[in-house]
Order: sequence, then structure tokens, then C-alpha cells
Amino acid sequence: QVQLVESGGGSVQAGGSLRLSCAASGYTYSSLCMGWFRQAPGKEREGVAAISTGGGSTYYADSVKGRFTISQDNAKNTVYLQMNSLKPEDTDMYYCAADSRGGGYCGLAHSNFGYWGQGTQVTVSS
Repeated sequence: QVQLVESGGGSVQAGGSLRLSCAASGYTYSSLCMGWFRQAPGKEREGVAAISTGGGSTYYADSVKGRFTISQDNAKNTVYLQMNSLKPEDTDMYYCAADSRGGGYCGLAHSNFGYWGQGTQVTVSS
């Protein structure tokens, strides 16, 4: 079992920045693929960014490339999502997720992630 605790989020004006944090426990952290997803009511869940905790490879949705950065602190078993140049269309509920399948695979397919945080709201006003 992987437990995920998110923090961060909030409200910001367009062009501003926010940082989300996700602390993982209950599993060997270095064997996980950790991801951030977002979802608005009535819409499909969208993969935003992912990181392979063992190798450090990162993956981004085209919509956030150059604006969002996923990183990790292995000593704290924590993943971060730094969001810069935020746009109103980035407004969503953001979820941290963990894929514990191992084998070196990591990506943005939400069906591969078996563990999810409680979600944190990000609101960007114009």
C-alpha cells in the first residue's frame, strides 16, 4: 500500500506560480513512478507530469511543457510540481498518484496508477 499526502494548491492570478507537494509512504519509494494528474468536473482525468523515482526521468503533457516542472526529494520521499506562468485553463483539481508496478515503466496513462491522493484545488483567475 502506498499512502499519498498532498499539500499546496490554492488561488492565484494568471501568470502566477504555485507549488504542489506529495509525500509518499508505505512502499519502496525508489521503485515508484509518481505522477500528477488534473481533472475538472465532467471531464476526463489528464496526466500532467510524471517522474521515475529511481532513474529521475520526467514526462510532461504538451499543455504544460516549459511551464511546469516535476521534481523529487528522495530523502523526504516527496514529489513536487512547480507550476509557473499559470493560465485560467490550468484551473482544476490536481491529484498525486503512484504507479507501483515497477519494471522501469513510467508515463502519463492514468490507468497504470493504482494509488491516488485526496486532491488539491488549483484556481487561476484572469
